[in-house]
Amino acid sequence: MMKPKNIVYVLLFLLSCTAAMAQVKFEANVSKKRLGVNERLRVDFEMNQDGDNFTPPDFEGFRAQGPNQAISNSWINGKRSFSKTYTYFLTPQATGNFTIGQATVEIEGQIYKSPPVAVQVTSAVAIPKDGNNADYLASENVHLVAEVSNSNPYLNEAISVVYKLYVSNEVSITSNWRELDTPKYADFWSQSIDNKGNFKIYEGKYQGEDYRYVILKTAVLYPQKTGELNIEPLTLDIPIDVRTNKRDFFGRYLMTRVNKTVSAGNRTIDVKPLPIKNKPDDFTGAVGTFEFSVNSSKLTLDANESLELQVKISGNGNLKLFDLPSVTLPSSLEVYEPTRNENIRTQISGMTGSVSDTYTVVPQLKGKYPIRPISFSYFDPKTESYKTITSEELLIDVENGPLTANNEPIQESNRQTVTANNNQFKYIKLTANLEPMASSNFFKSKFFWALTASPLVVIPLFILIGRIRRNRLGDVEGNRLRRANQLAKKYLGAAKKNMNNDTQFYESLERALHNYLKAKLLIETSEMSKEHISNLMTTHKVDDTTVSEFIGLLKSCEFARYGGTTSGSIQRDYDLAVDMVSKIDKQFQ
Repeated sequence: MMKPKNIVYVLLFLLSCTAAMAQVKFEANVSKKRLGVNERLRVDFEMNQDGDNFTPPDFEGFRAQGPNQAISNSWINGKRSFSKTYTYFLTPQATGNFTIGQATVEIEGQIYKSPPVAVQVTSAVAIPKDGNNADYLASENVHLVAEVSNSNPYLNEAISVVYKLYVSNEVSITSNWRELDTPKYADFWSQSIDNKGNFKIYEGKYQGEDYRYVILKTAVLYPQKTGELNIEPLTLDIPIDVRTNKRDFFGRYLMTRVNKTVSAGNRTIDVKPLPIKNKPDDFTGAVGTFEFSVNSSKLTLDANESLELQVKISGNGNLKLFDLPSVTLPSSLEVYEPTRNENIRTQISGMTGSVSDTYTVVPQLKGKYPIRPISFSYFDPKTESYKTITSEELLIDVENGPLTANNEPIQESNRQTVTANNNQFKYIKLTANLEPMASSNFFKSKFFWALTASPLVVIPLFILIGRIRRNRLGDVEGNRLRRANQLAKKYLGAAKKNMNNDTQFYESLERALHNYLKAKLLIETSEMSKEHISNLMTTHKVDDTTVSEFIGLLKSCEFARYGGTTSGSIQRDYDLAVDMVSKIDKQFQ
């Protein structure tokens, strides 16, 4: 016969085993803890009891694809084994040490968190050359190239960078790519040439092979420093459809979609300084091919009339990056600050057009005023030499007006500062007709009596609101239904916000429908077979048409999460979900 002491030990052992079997486990498992930046990582969030309201971490440093959900429920020798897994595939965005944060799930009213996992991302590793591997085929058939027009320009000489995406005939892509890294063009003056999303497909060669390509963007750059300058890479995340070895019922090859990160790589530009030899004294940094002119709107006028003197430079070059020559006029001519006018368009060859300064000139005395020639110098990178253009001399003849005190001829000197006369501007009114505001008695106003009477209205209103709130809190069944509806609306609202991301949209929509069914039918997630849902809805007097439409919506969610969809079907499924919840609420008994 077993001693009482031994019986106690056995009971304690059995109780500890039972507690261990009932313990909830929620873990995060990764396929590898060290990977290259060009590899993918699989993360499994696994629980041993059914849970709801799963929330993944933000996956900082990675681009996430998923989740894929799997449920395993089996009985072996009378023991139930349950497993529920959410799987994500992660693509690293940079090298370094990263931490996959905690995911949360609700199990039997308690919130559980998975432990964080540390992952190291190294530089790119060699991809095995496997002709049956979709990642390898995608990387070998899609290439992003940055074509630079001139890698050894002069300072302030225009160069262009054209980003081309080459795609072979073995794979296909859509326009749903997104930029991960955008070049900043440090040490360059830059302007992008927008193609407004109209991507034209060209035929071309890449490393001697036939490819199709599109021009994603074009940038015109003017280097602002000499020496080696770096052009940062353009990096894209692209969904690529790769042909598999499997065929469908009609014998056509099936396609599988993978996401790849492609980069144009860094480009180094070696910028040459402008030559010092033969550099003109009046050179202000103009580089290109230009024409120069100085024109007057009038050559003959009377005193106190005005004329416009225009200094204009036109051509192809860095038109926005240098100063125009200034004019020097006789002191008897009033000269106002010039007005800048730019008519410049940026093409792949650089800036083209004209820039001008227009001076307003007003002569005060009679006489003849010569405007001496003005010179403009620029550097021509085609001939690698400096060139100077000199304007023609202009003679301004003021026929009528006052003479100098001794009637001597006007002598040319430096321009004087303009001093405005009293009759050159409109009269400014300095007095104002102000009137005092009418005084009012606050204690006899309507606002005073409204404030006095407000407690008589507000206090009964608060009492009424309190009674309504107590009655509402006492309605247990009504509160349960309201909480269920609020939860469904919450997830429907989340689905509406994610309409631009089909995976997140259908994940939110499916979660909303499941929570709605749990509240309405009092079932758990593990009982949500479509046949069981149909039977329960029919029992609660929901008509067959509504049941069929609701089951079809669940199937549509499952298919769209893994098979892809369009923006039109997303809007249609969202409207159908709102309609289904409304119909079931009206018919449910």
